[in-house]
Amino acid sequence: MQSFDRDHVPKDKRSLVIIDSVVYDITDFAAMHPGGEQLLNEHKGTDVTELFYAYHRQDVLDKYQRLQVGTIKGEKPKILRNVPGQISQVPYAEPSYLQGFKSHYYKQSHHDLRIAVRKFLKEHAYEEAVVGEETGEAASQELFEKLGSTGILAMRMGPGPHLKPFQLIGGVKPEEFDYFHEMIVHEEFSNLGFPGFQDSLATGMVIGLPPIMHFAKKQVKERVVPLVLTGKKRICLAITEPGAGSDVANIKTRAVLSPDGKHYIVNGVKKWITGAKQSDFFTTAVVTDGGISMLLIERTEGVETKQIKTSYSSAAGTSYIVFENVKVPVENLLGVEGGGFLVIMYNFNHERWFIIAGIIAACRAIVSECFKWANQREVFGKKLLEQAVIRFKLANMISEVESAHNWLENMTFQMTQMSYKEQSIKLAGPLALLKFRATRCAHDVSDDACQIFGGRAITKTGMGRNVEAFQRTYKFAAILGGSEEIMADLGVRQAMKFFPKNARL
Repeated sequence: MQSFDRDHVPKDKRSLVIIDSVVYDITDFAAMHPGGEQLLNEHKGTDVTELFYAYHRQDVLDKYQRLQVGTIKGEKPKILRNVPGQISQVPYAEPSYLQGFKSHYYKQSHHDLRIAVRKFLKEHAYEEAVVGEETGEAASQELFEKLGSTGILAMRMGPGPHLKPFQLIGGVKPEEFDYFHEMIVHEEFSNLGFPGFQDSLATGMVIGLPPIMHFAKKQVKERVVPLVLTGKKRICLAITEPGAGSDVANIKTRAVLSPDGKHYIVNGVKKWITGAKQSDFFTTAVVTDGGISMLLIERTEGVETKQIKTSYSSAAGTSYIVFENVKVPVENLLGVEGGGFLVIMYNFNHERWFIIAGIIAACRAIVSECFKWANQREVFGKKLLEQAVIRFKLANMISEVESAHNWLENMTFQMTQMSYKEQSIKLAGPLALLKFRATRCAHDVSDDACQIFGGRAITKTGMGRNVEAFQRTYKFAAILGGSEEIMADLGVRQAMKFFPKNARL
């Protein structure tokens, strides 16, 4: 690397520019520049730091590191660089305990885990996510098995004995792993910023594997769970149908016992099933003679998955599933025949909590994007951040996110202190209301972020790409796992159960 005097960077034969004390040779790149070669040539030999950051994200510099040819003598970079695993210094870009505030929820192991998972995802998943979000390619088998070998997949399933076979990333011990550790892992996946690709990273497992872990027969559990947690096989939850969403009792997929009593013969369809396109196992709600039941169906003859195009990337594998005369061993019944509602309801609180953690983390990431953009974007001769109306929008976003996250921490703490039975009684209502509040928060954050970023918020590439992806996909959280309307009503109905009959104004 050559050392240059700032006032003597060559301006003749080669196109050299300075960006934050680093000299880049963009001669051969100039012809490929979207803004045209002439625009770059006008700035030969000059410092284009402010101009660069007005139009480009920092990862452009990472992508074109090969163009670096030197540095400016006696100068060091002034702009904070995004380093894998680092904690952001932008106000409200991180949970408060990471920004100097006190908390009794977190220990050192929580901090170490967040850093380790964030670093892992940046180094092993980010580049694949960039491509996959655009092309519709789901997470590779190689990435899945890396997630498995580090224990990350197992950690997404929460505390429990399933963690013991793994040496967990970040040095956390299986016996000390709690719901705050799990929450952190979910938050870091959401921080990737590629919603469709993120859902290909085992969202189907988070909601589809618990019924196997808790209700499958021993031999089925011992065969399937290790395959999924090590990333060798994938699984999804198949409940929703074209005519049955929140009203699970209306499902039509039928499972009839074969004459020899050894198999269920399954016929029917499922729709909007996340991860189904890549799945090897389908945790499926069916109608049997005994009522609603749950079956583990393996990808076999008679199972067909058809991609559904939704508002986010096809990488998520959202699919329509057709079951046509599929033979399912009776041993694959989860729980008892007619006991499907118990199996489904068993994981509803956890599923909603997982969705809440993800959408609040996504909201926080958008707050960070907006704060940084408002600080660097100049309009009418001054930064956006100097405009009172922009500060008001940031204040609105920050206050909503912080409120929702504090409620999430409270609910997570309750989960660490309560038995499953107590959680089922006490947390169903509050979690439903928190999901409603979190997705309303996402709506408001999206609206304000779009106004702050303007046209960039509706452009899939460039400075506003993360905001564009968020505003196009945040409604998934408001629908999946129970719609806002169902959640709001459930929360109040649950409260009514504890309402004292003799209470009066």
